[in-house]
Amino acid sequence: MTNFDNESSKARETRKWDGLSEIDQAIRDNRLMEYRVKKSWADPWGRKLTILGVALIVAVFAFLAGASFGLW
Repeated sequence: MTNFDNESSKARETRKWDGLSEIDQAIRDNRLMEYRVKKSWADPWGRKLTILGVALIVAVFAFLAGASFGLW
């Protein structure tokens, strides 16, 4: 068997598992994101800034929705 045959069979083996490694990476990233969110929520300043940011976004959307319906 030549070196070319060995390399091509190894390449075929690694290609079989490419999709599973992408799924594994996505699961790993999701867990890291969940950890970061929990850690940020545990921080008092992070919690206050998150609540303030969400409240500001909701207020802007409420204002725009009210303006589009002619409430003000």
